[in-house]
Amino acid sequence: MTSRLHINRHHLIGQLRQMLRIRRFEEKCAELYTQEKIRGFLHLYIGEEAIAVGVMAALSEDDQIVATYREHGHALARGMSMGTVLAEMYGRTNGCSRGRGGSMHLFDKDHHFYGGNAIVGGGLPLATGLAMANKKRQRDAIAVCFFGEGAVAEGEFHESLNLAALWQLPILFICENNRYAMGTALALSESKTNIAQKAESYAISAVQVDGMNVVDVEAATCDALDYIREQNKPFFIECQTYRFRGHSSFDTQLYRDKAEIAQWEKKGPVKKLIQWLQKNNHFHDQELKDMEAEIAQEVADAIAFAEAGAWEPVEELTRFVHSPTSQSAPPAITCTQQAAEITYREALHNSLSDALNDDPRIFLMGEDVGRYGGCYAVSKGLIDQYGPDRVIDTPLCESGFVGVGIGAALGGMRPIVEVMTVNFSLLAMDQIINSAATLLHMSGGQFNVPLVIRMACGAGKQLAAQHSHSWENFYAHVPGLKVLSPATHNDARHMLAQALLDPDPVLIFEHVMLLNESGLVSSSADAAMHQAVVRRTGTDISLITYGGSLGKTLQAAEQLGSAGISAEVIDLRSLRPLDSKVIVASVSKTNRAVIIDEGWYTGCLAGEISAVIMEQAFWQLDAPVGRVCTAEVPIPYPHHLEQAAIPQIDKIISAARATFAARDLEERNRKPRHE
Repeated sequence: MTSRLHINRHHLIGQLRQMLRIRRFEEKCAELYTQEKIRGFLHLYIGEEAIAVGVMAALSEDDQIVATYREHGHALARGMSMGTVLAEMYGRTNGCSRGRGGSMHLFDKDHHFYGGNAIVGGGLPLATGLAMANKKRQRDAIAVCFFGEGAVAEGEFHESLNLAALWQLPILFICENNRYAMGTALALSESKTNIAQKAESYAISAVQVDGMNVVDVEAATCDALDYIREQNKPFFIECQTYRFRGHSSFDTQLYRDKAEIAQWEKKGPVKKLIQWLQKNNHFHDQELKDMEAEIAQEVADAIAFAEAGAWEPVEELTRFVHSPTSQSAPPAITCTQQAAEITYREALHNSLSDALNDDPRIFLMGEDVGRYGGCYAVSKGLIDQYGPDRVIDTPLCESGFVGVGIGAALGGMRPIVEVMTVNFSLLAMDQIINSAATLLHMSGGQFNVPLVIRMACGAGKQLAAQHSHSWENFYAHVPGLKVLSPATHNDARHMLAQALLDPDPVLIFEHVMLLNESGLVSSSADAAMHQAVVRRTGTDISLITYGGSLGKTLQAAEQLGSAGISAEVIDLRSLRPLDSKVIVASVSKTNRAVIIDEGWYTGCLAGEISAVIMEQAFWQLDAPVGRVCTAEVPIPYPHHLEQAAIPQIDKIISAARATFAARDLEERNRKPRHE
């Protein structure tokens, strides 16, 4: 080992000061909570101070921290200002996250503090992704992830440990085993209560340490950091500790005996260190009084700072939903495409190849994307061209590797994460919605997530109910995400490059029924990725659609034209944000609209588009807005039932004709064709 822990009086008194700062701060927070100055949940760190102080003392300034919702102690021990921490808990703009995160979501970019995470186990993949970015960028930094023993039951715990060991990532896992996941004792939730041994089952070196002894924690951390740097492997420390207060401020603690709490309080970390210092004549009563007085003043100053902070103006409500477009943007990807006719699959493949060729920060990651060539052969041959470090095969752990992609993006990489099929993305919704979509907002604009997630979607291949749905509308519901649906070959060729220029998370839905179709591509994109495009002009009705339904809609428009109805076809392309200007302009011209959407009627995106038309173009309508959607049934396996369930050309034509009264149709049929 290269780092040795040198224990002396000065160092120990410094550790005591840090633990007392946390203790007195937390006690004051409990008081402020009763005064309703701190709201929401309040999770106190009292009793566990030795872990944060011991670990942080051993870290370098470049090491990165991912914490839990009980992270006030981690933040203070890391060196974050007590005033900005408390102001954040007050919800004021001078808080460390501008008041957007609150007690459970403290962030500080200057201290490489990547936030508390309110989702149990949710930070584990993020820290693993940060470690991946450190390894890829050859940074001498270690990602450190704190979590409680309750997270051990979550799939993300096992997925993250497996990935960290599989890829030999520089990460230190710190399990703060306080024995109770909310109110359930460890012995009641885990068949094996030795958590360090669970880590060892993933071939990760692990130790148990007395989490009430700050010296033991710091010594174990020093050894762990040396091991990680020398062996280029992860390490795991299980800290045996105890929280003296309830899970949160609402907790009445009926699940544990007061005698048990009292027994643990006797060996509390602050009390234990004071007694040792006094017994060995290293510390005197007056020194303790002076220290307490200094800390009391710091707490008072923090309260004054927090209460002097301003509230965020309501006008700034949506400020941190998306990044400024210039934030950490990579250079534009050079397109090698010449005008040609290729398949949709080839268009996707070529876009991936250009991206990997142009920016070393970009990598492709997902299930079977490498040696297998991708479930739909989109990435076939890329691993031979760019190597396994750029085209990375993952285990079947969607939440894990999507979370790793988010963490790698936080660490400066530009990941392209492929989820094999849209239904599998449901296993990663936590990471997509609770992490990727929210981190910029909760951090007050400090941490953006430049990530692209690709997934196959749609019905038509007789894959039955668990492989055939269209969940785009789920994700289009979420602020912080951008959702794209390339319906043409040219969009399949160019949208990925556009998405990689964006500083925020972008989801791209690629319809499986388009993969084998051939079409024209050019050397440039049709429009900016957030813009809708009119694919066919018309004067009588607007047909609004996206993705796999575009081809059917264009065919329906041709047939309607033969019947004397001039249909305009709008390809939305972007589902979030929606280009309402193109929609409203078209409907204002044609005075009629039908929306075609492969989602189910109830809660589908077509309903949202209809609402946009009602709000912005109601007085221009000559008929109610029509919808053609998937029937209210899980996608069936038999071909005839599957086809009956989803939008088809005849249904589009029927819906369009229904917007015209019988006399209107007769009048149009009598008009000369040149009109």
